[in-house]
Amino acid sequence: MARKKQEPEKKKVNTDGVMGLHGSTTEQAISETLEVNFMPYAMSVIVSRAIPEIDGFKPSHRKLLYTMYKMGLLNGGRTKSANIVGQTMRLNPHGDAAIYETMVRLARGNETLLHPFVDSKGNFGKVYSRDMAYAASRYTEAKLEPICAELFRDIDSDTVDMVDNYDASMKEPALLPTTFPNVLVSANQGIAVSMASNICSFNLKEVCETTIALLQNPEHDILETLPGPDFSTGGQLLFDEAATREIYATGRGSFKLRCKWRYVKEGNRIEILEIPYTTATETIMDKVAELIKAGKIREIADMRDETDLGGLKLTIDLKRGVDPDALMRKLLRATPLQDSFPCNFNILIAGMPRVMGVGEILLEWSAWRTDCIKRRIFFQAGKKRERLHLLKGLERILLDIDKAIAIIRETELESEVVPNLMIGFGIDETQANFVAEIKLRNINKEYILRQTRAISDLEAEIAELEATLNSPRKLKAVLIDELKQVARKYAQPRKTEIVYQAEELAPEDPEEQIPDYPVTVFVSKEGYLKKITAQSLRMSGEQKFKEGDSLSFSREAANRSEVLVFTNKYQCYKTRLSDFEDGKASMLGDYLPQKLEMEQGESVVSVVFPEDYQGFVLFLFENGKAAKVPLSAYETKTNRRKLTGAYSDKSPLKAVLAMQEDTQVAVYSTDGRAVVFSTAQLSPKTTRTTQGVGVLSLKKKAALSHCRLLEESGIVNPGRYRCKTLPAAGALLKSEDTGDQQIEFTL
Repeated sequence: MARKKQEPEKKKVNTDGVMGLHGSTTEQAISETLEVNFMPYAMSVIVSRAIPEIDGFKPSHRKLLYTMYKMGLLNGGRTKSANIVGQTMRLNPHGDAAIYETMVRLARGNETLLHPFVDSKGNFGKVYSRDMAYAASRYTEAKLEPICAELFRDIDSDTVDMVDNYDASMKEPALLPTTFPNVLVSANQGIAVSMASNICSFNLKEVCETTIALLQNPEHDILETLPGPDFSTGGQLLFDEAATREIYATGRGSFKLRCKWRYVKEGNRIEILEIPYTTATETIMDKVAELIKAGKIREIADMRDETDLGGLKLTIDLKRGVDPDALMRKLLRATPLQDSFPCNFNILIAGMPRVMGVGEILLEWSAWRTDCIKRRIFFQAGKKRERLHLLKGLERILLDIDKAIAIIRETELESEVVPNLMIGFGIDETQANFVAEIKLRNINKEYILRQTRAISDLEAEIAELEATLNSPRKLKAVLIDELKQVARKYAQPRKTEIVYQAEELAPEDPEEQIPDYPVTVFVSKEGYLKKITAQSLRMSGEQKFKEGDSLSFSREAANRSEVLVFTNKYQCYKTRLSDFEDGKASMLGDYLPQKLEMEQGESVVSVVFPEDYQGFVLFLFENGKAAKVPLSAYETKTNRRKLTGAYSDKSPLKAVLAMQEDTQVAVYSTDGRAVVFSTAQLSPKTTRTTQGVGVLSLKKKAALSHCRLLEESGIVNPGRYRCKTLPAAGALLKSEDTGDQQIEFTL
């Protein structure tokens, strides 16, 4: 009979309990679960993974560097990165990918640190690039940088505690005895459970000088010697004294960073050479592309990444006539080309996380480093005492060398040589062993005198070491001397420029969101407006108009240009060309009465471009009067607004001229007369509804018909029609002065 396949036992789990052994469940309070299960995990992440300690390293960094040190990579040649990763696994129980990623961040080729610790060969990626991946560990090589000598100096002199690795098969340092405040020199970021750490990098020389100054004067103003952080990617630091002092005092706050750029006139392009430490080139490119696609930026013709072996470079090709400074202000506001570095100086001190200001960090480091120096001095003094003890035993032999030889020669058993020497000369076992091990050729007076002559030197050295050990002043002097040596040997110029008088980026002006580019405007006699870009105009043919309609005028302008539209209802509509869609020659354009939502029966009399609202508008009425009104009277804060009472309603409006300065104009009447006068003869009026003053004396049933600028009038002999006083009757037009006056003109 076939054996029935046994089904696995189904485990029933109580929803408010915890799965026990053999499928059983046990109830457990949530508070107990957090304490027993979650808290150990959280503390492990905080203490053993994410938060740096006072030497400036996380455990993963420390294990990697110590492995490379033990492999002899401080003074030897490079070795394959895969070899280093494999050796590091003896200390760091993580996968090879995680260990190699740690090495990449410490490498010179990646440019993450101001002072890299790994001398790399091969592709290690770049910190400023999101997509530039580093090569696999089998393709790259590495060794330790010379500055690592300062990390491991006197590590064999009991300067730091040595602890068991994860399987107790070997020892590793709990901390590295760094001779400079690496915790502030190397940038470090970590996210633990319920807390994080983000430490910016500072210039090595400035940090050492600040530490020395604080040791000499605890009231020292840190800002005098440490003006701000220094990042490996360079850029500009926008100095803010209040924010900097807050970060230095509390360890929290943020620094503002900005890219470095230059304008190359030859190619009409902007080159971005350094970017904030917090961003990447691809992030910037994506954001700029997004702005261009949304139509918020139209000044850019092309943008590309030209980063090569010479360093980072983003190139922006500009369209003709674009102001590079204005464009960069817009890009700094809208892209990560200006960014902030948030600071959270959270450091493990004796296993406990603490957020500290710069001054407190340097004092903690100084105290810790002083303890390392004391341990080194104590270790050195102990070694010298051991040597002194041996030499004092040897000195006893000097009293009677023959006796020592006799004791050794007459002793029958080898094991009794040391006890007999101890008895014969009154020395201890250690000294007797040292004497017994002396070679036969060295048992002479010269050798013994030469060895014992060092006793007085050793005693003086031990006394000096003990004096230093017991003197806080001397210990401080040793620490200061070490800091000076490091600063002198490894100092390098600042990479991040400090800008003390930075131009603040004002909130984005809504007007700047409007793209600005050259256009040509066509206005028809019936009030149709077309806005055509330069590119479309080059490709277009003949302008199309509605049947019975024709061109009134055309002019070049910019997309942001404002327009004043005067109507027959004594009103003015203010708008922008950006409110109109870009058109083509084959289109009729926008009908202004409909576009501007004019009243029924209201039509366009004139279209005026006020530009910067300097100058004036000249209104000419059917009754022969003219009003000179400053353009500033029509300036408003909004982009589009209807102004009632735009001009006088006492007589129908016949012509409108906008001009920047006074000039000669010709006015025509319906009975064939003309008057030439200068607008300087008219005084500007303070109100828009002024009736103006008479310029043309009209005969019965005659009226003012139209007006033109003198240079556009076609009058050959202006002196015939010029008058000294206004109003004037003018003179009858001669045939040679008519030009094209028979054509009705509306502006």
